[in-house]
Formats: sequence, C-alpha cells, structure tokens
Amino acid sequence: MSDVIQLMVPPFVAVLVILSIHAYLGLHVIARGVIFVDLAFAQVAALGTTVGLLVGVEHGTPLSLVFALGFTLIGAVIFSFSRMEHSIVPQEAIIGITYVVASAAVILLAGLTAEGAEHIQRTLTGTLIWVGWPEIVRMAVVYAGLGAFYYIFRGPLLGASFGGKTVEGGRRWDFLFYLSFGVAISLSVSVAGVLLVFSLLVIPAVVAFLFTNRFVPALLVAWVVGTVALVLGLVVSFTLDIATGPLLVVAYGVILVVAFVVRAVLKGEAGETVKL
Repeated sequence: MSDVIQLMVPPFVAVLVILSIHAYLGLHVIARGVIFVDLAFAQVAALGTTVGLLVGVEHGTPLSLVFALGFTLIGAVIFSFSRMEHSIVPQEAIIGITYVVASAAVILLAGLTAEGAEHIQRTLTGTLIWVGWPEIVRMAVVYAGLGAFYYIFRGPLLGASFGGKTVEGGRRWDFLFYLSFGVAISLSVSVAGVLLVFSLLVIPAVVAFLFTNRFVPALLVAWVVGTVALVLGLVVSFTLDIATGPLLVVAYGVILVVAFVVRAVLKGEAGETVKL
C-alpha cells in the first residue's frame, strides 16, 4: 500500500499544480465564449514539439518546450487579433480552424518520424504516471509567476474577459492573456495530455458557474471540484490498474453529470452575468 501511495503522489501533485491555474483560466475561457481555445492551443503546442521531434529534439526536453512555446506565441497572435467585435465570423470559427489544421499537421509530420504513433498518443494522454519532481517544480514555479501576473493585472484581464467596462488597450490585454495561456498549456500538455488538460480547464469552471455567478466563489468551487475528481480518479486508477490520464478525464465527466443532477434537485439557477 505504501508503494502505491508513493506512486500516486507525483501525479496527484502535478495535476493539482495544473488545476491551480487552469481552473482560473477556465472561468475566463467560458466568459469569452472560446471554449475550444484550450484544445487549439494544446494542438499548436503539440505541433511545436512535433516539429522539434522531426529535427531530432527529444520529447519532454527543455528544447522541446522551447519549440512548443514558440508555436504558442504564434497562436497567441492569431487568437488576440481574431477577436473582432463587429465581424460576422465568430472567433470560435478561427479557433476551430486552428485546431483542425494543427491536428492535421501533427499527424502528417509525426508520420515522417520513427516514433510517430507513440508521439501522437503521448500528446493525447500525456505521461502523467511517469512525471518527475523536477518537472513538477518547474511547472509550479512558472505557474506561480503566472498567478502573480493574473493577480497584479486582474482589473484589465477580468474586464477584457467578463466585460461590463471598457478596457484601455484591450487588444494588448487579449494578447497578454493568450500568451500566458499558451505558456500554461505548453507546460501542462506534455505532462497531462490534450484530453486531460481540456477537462481540467473547462469542467471545473462549468460546474462552478452552474451554482454561482460570482467570480471568486466560482474559482473556489472550481478548485474544490477539480480536487475531488482528481482524488477519486487516482484512487480508482491505481486500485484497478487502469490508465490514469483517460480515467481522470472520465472522472471529471462523471463529476459534471453529478453537478447537473444536484443543480436540478436544488432547482437553482446561476445568473447570466458574472459578478466580479
């Protein structure tokens, strides 16, 4: 039993670190109506690591992360300038196109390498079970910096996402938001994979907004819900010896269904406008 617990601790801490920032970002994503931007960013980051793999850069190395960050910088530019107030083309369409093109490019380029199939699977499910403490510490340090950035500039960032007030230099804040978003995704997707990263970003935030329309309580609910799903998923995964990443995604899905049932029983309705 002690050996199992020791094996569970690194994945548990890693997902907690990822959840700490992704739950916050998820609230922004839902407010902006760009639900699939996480998937698009994850695939853009995966495209970066795939290009690195093609030129001989091993997956999971610092140089591979540089490739991922470089490509997410391009994604940040695309998403910040594709938010057009009076255009008939919704930003979600641009995000979807980016996701599809990046996914296709990953498949094509991965097919040119000897470990292409393994690389594609790794981008989807991650390497959570094998995560090491140096990688966890690196994520924690970067996420702490991002958390400080979000707190210091919370006024314009929240204003740009949730509206209700004019934000000076809105395009610039959009770019900084998406750039920081891309940095977070680049670090997390190599550990947790595209599917779990998307679940961590969206599902806790959706559950939170089912019960409250206030930002701070919603963030607290998202953290608690995310942690509960993480604990349940890890326990089942290690008890039944089932793949950790995919099972955690299912656990978050189950938590969402339970939340809908609870909301229906309570007959509560969260407001349409989020109060900051």
